Order: sequence, then structure tokens, then C-alpha cells
Amino acid sequence: MLPDADDLPELLLDLAVPHEDINQVVALRKTVTADPGVQRLLAECADEVTGATATKAGAGDPSGLGELAATAPAALDGYFLVYVFLAAVPHARAYHHARGVPADVSRRTLADLGRGMTLHRRRYGRGGLAPLQASWLTRHFRGELYQLGRLQYERARLGEHTARAITATDTDTGTGTNTDTGTDTGTGHAVSVAPGQPCLNLHIPDYCGPLTPTACDRSLALAREFFPQHFPEEQYPVATCHSWLLDPQLRRYLPADSNIVRFQDRFRPGYVDPEPADTTAVRFVFGAPDLPVRDLPRRTSVERAVGDHLRAGGHWYLGHGWIPWER
Repeated sequence: MLPDADDLPELLLDLAVPHEDINQVVALRKTVTADPGVQRLLAECADEVTGATATKAGAGDPSGLGELAATAPAALDGYFLVYVFLAAVPHARAYHHARGVPADVSRRTLADLGRGMTLHRRRYGRGGLAPLQASWLTRHFRGELYQLGRLQYERARLGEHTARAITATDTDTGTGTNTDTGTDTGTGHAVSVAPGQPCLNLHIPDYCGPLTPTACDRSLALAREFFPQHFPEEQYPVATCHSWLLDPQLRRYLPADSNIVRFQDRFRPGYVDPEPADTTAVRFVFGAPDLPVRDLPRRTSVERAVGDHLRAGGHWYLGHGWIPWER
């Protein structure tokens, strides 16, 4: 189920696992393979990841994977989930190969394992993965999510709130979207959707450089070629994005030509989320959700925007946007 100790470092490098974690992961492998109970738990967790490979868009998250992983022995020092996804690599690669996914796309997609470990160390100061990361990374290893340039695209399904907001939008008077780049064309385009329809959900990974318009244009162009080629049976009427980066309040703090504001300009507004998401903004910008607001740094324009808004008594919210995908 796991590669042997001699082959493991090479696989870890392919998955972008931080160098400071590699020796520890290799050393702890013996703890996994020598304990029948840990092996059974590993097999059960790996089945949660691979047992429902997303033959259809939006197959959903595994039930209880994080809770199962949390029962692993403390001797594994928080690395148990890493072994779960290592055990799922052959299955994920086989699925990608069967779909004709290029090797470089497969490699960059699965490399989110290493990015997840980097984020874990950034927040907790130690290696491994937290149970809360199980659901997110499962999307990559079961074939739901793909990294295509600067952005990630998840084969998902429209929720009720999003579908209602899209259908209710007076798109006849709105702006259109270029089918190659996702940028405004100035022409209207009516869209009618229903809950449960396939869609693409855009994600904005960290550690991938600036969110420049050029990088986003290239990514969207790649996605418009990728999905018809590798998932021709799925039709996506829209692409959606659910992120605090779409909170329109950011326009009060950032210039109109900033990368974030120009990214917002790509999307038509979806539904309004009434629940504050302050900790989400703090986590993505500063690395941990529970940092004291009064001590948040002010080194960049985004840091100043997030911290100053909270210190003034304001709140941040998840923004929900969409663009037409198919004509």
C-alpha cells in the first residue's frame, strides 16, 4: 500500500512535501507498517478517499475521514493523514491516466499535499496535516479538482442558493464574459440553471504567485480546453467562486487596478452571505484564524485592509460570484 522506504523520498518530492518533513515521514513509515491496527486504520481511511472516485461532478466529501484519522496513534506525530494520501496516490494517478490527464497536470494537482503540509506548519509550527484538511485534499486524490495554471477547478454541483441567484440575475442587462479568458465583453448572456447541475468551482491556491490578470486569463483558457477533452460527458453552464476575496468591501481599501479588484470584476454577483467570515480572511492572509486583531501586521495593502477593517469594528464576508461557462 505504501512505497518502500527507498522509493518514498522521491514520491514525497513529486508531491511537493517540504524538505524538512521528508526524513520524518520516511522514518515514521516503520510505525505504520509494523502495527496491524494502524495498517487497518490506514486501509479504511484510504478507502474513504478512493472508494468514491468522482465519476460524476460533485460526488461529495468522504464521511468521517478527519474523525477516523484523528484516532491514529500519537506516535505518528500528526503525519497519519500524509500516509493516507500517499496510499491513495496510485489510485489517483490511475484515474488521471484513464481520463487522459497530462502528467504535468496530475503532478501539480497532487502536489497540493505538500502545500497543505506547508500551511499546517505555518499555522501550528510542526509537520503533518490536521484532520480538518482531510476533506479538502480528498478532492484532489479522487479526481474532483485540478490545478490548471494559477487557479484550481473543482467539478462540483450548484447549490440551491447559488442556482437561485444566477437564475434571478437580470443577465440581459449585464455584461458578458469572453469564452477564452473570462473577461468582460460587454454583451449580455442569459443563464438558467437549477440546483444540482454540474458546475466548475474556482479556487485560489496560496504560494502560486500574484493573482495577475494575465495568469488568470491563461488559467481560464487552459480550463476551457481541459474539461471538454477529459470530461466530455459533463456540461458546465457556469463557473462559480466562493471566497472572501470576492467581498466587495475590499474595493474600499484597494485600488481599482489591483489584482484582487480586477479578479472580482470577472464575476457577476451571486447570493449575499449574511454570516461574517472574519476568521477566514485572517487565516488566509496571516496564516492562523485566531490571531489577535489588534496585533495583525500592516506590511502589505491586503494586510492593512483586513486588519484595519476589523479594528474599526467591521466584518469580512464570503463573496459568491459566477461567470457563464458554456455558450
